[in-house]
Amino acid sequence: MMKHVSVCFASAICAAVIISGLELRISLWASAAAQTAAPRQAQRPSRFPVGNISQERVIEGPQFPIAEPRIYNAEGMTPDEAASVYVYESNDRSVANIATRIGAAKVMFLENPTEDAGSGFVLDQKGHVLTNFHVVEGAQRIQVTLFNGESYEAEPVGVDPINDMAVIKVAAPADVLYPIRFGDSSTLKVGMKVFAIGNPFGLERTMTTGIISSLNRTLPVTRARSIKSVIQIDAAINPGNSGGPLLNSHGELIGMNTAIASKTGQNSGIGFAIPVNLIRRVVPELIEHGRVLRPDSGILEVLRTEEGLRILRLDPEGAATKAGLQGPQIRRTKRGFVVFETEDRAAADLIVGVDGKKTLQVDEFLSEVESHRPGDQIHIDVIRGGQPVSVPITLK
Repeated sequence: MMKHVSVCFASAICAAVIISGLELRISLWASAAAQTAAPRQAQRPSRFPVGNISQERVIEGPQFPIAEPRIYNAEGMTPDEAASVYVYESNDRSVANIATRIGAAKVMFLENPTEDAGSGFVLDQKGHVLTNFHVVEGAQRIQVTLFNGESYEAEPVGVDPINDMAVIKVAAPADVLYPIRFGDSSTLKVGMKVFAIGNPFGLERTMTTGIISSLNRTLPVTRARSIKSVIQIDAAINPGNSGGPLLNSHGELIGMNTAIASKTGQNSGIGFAIPVNLIRRVVPELIEHGRVLRPDSGILEVLRTEEGLRILRLDPEGAATKAGLQGPQIRRTKRGFVVFETEDRAAADLIVGVDGKKTLQVDEFLSEVESHRPGDQIHIDVIRGGQPVSVPITLK
């Protein structure tokens, strides 16, 4: 009996030791597991900052804390949205709605005038507003509505049909005239974001966005003339947008919306704008002289050929005649008592360039000449008698 008890007692002691050891091992394993998990948990970020964060808020989930990404400003806008809002709010007051009244043919002593609308923008606090020439062409009455809803009668100041520009003037108080800020179109690149503000379908000061699709496009305005360095955009341009500003992301003027490529007259994703550097060059002359003072070469008429421009008619008192350029030769033959005159066009000078730059098109030649000022000297390159000749000419 005692022996059995002793054995049981010893067994109990062994069991207790074993259980105690197991508890110790479990305790040590739990401690090690906790120490191993701690660094892993420390490596898990409790917040995930993205962009410029004005505030961080942690969302407590059932297992893991997750930070809400915040890329918004204090007003809840993304940087892209904030830029768009800035462009609009800094230029909204500079954009004007232009309504015109154009007389039609008289029927039974009565006129049936038509009305049209376009856009424009304020140039200065003297009341000068710029728009497209085709917006005000033939208008009997021009009415300009500013951002505050006030309308004013406008008077034409100067026009340039070749570049589709017109400056008009309103007698509005200076404190309601907010001039637009000019940018630089020479730094533009394809892909840059642009903003167009205008009055499509009479919806005042509507903004659309897009990108520059291409640069240095040529936009025909007449059969022989075109606007150079035109900006092509994909921002929505519709009837009523003509004359409105095209802006960059800094809110600066980079062009004036003027036309769209469309078979229906509605937006097709291809719009065109006159570059601001051309506007900067033309507008001062329109305000001062009412027109652009273009230099005159004295060449009145040419015939376009595959080889160049054949001179057909010269101003007898013009710069080209005084410089020695030659037109067609008049040859007279007498048959009996009758004298016949024939024009030998092959004897006329064939224009092939200006200052060494090839100009085989009428528009190219005029653009090169008009890039100078009256009084400047240029060299007109011609073919005379089969030989190249460079003729110096002083523009008038």
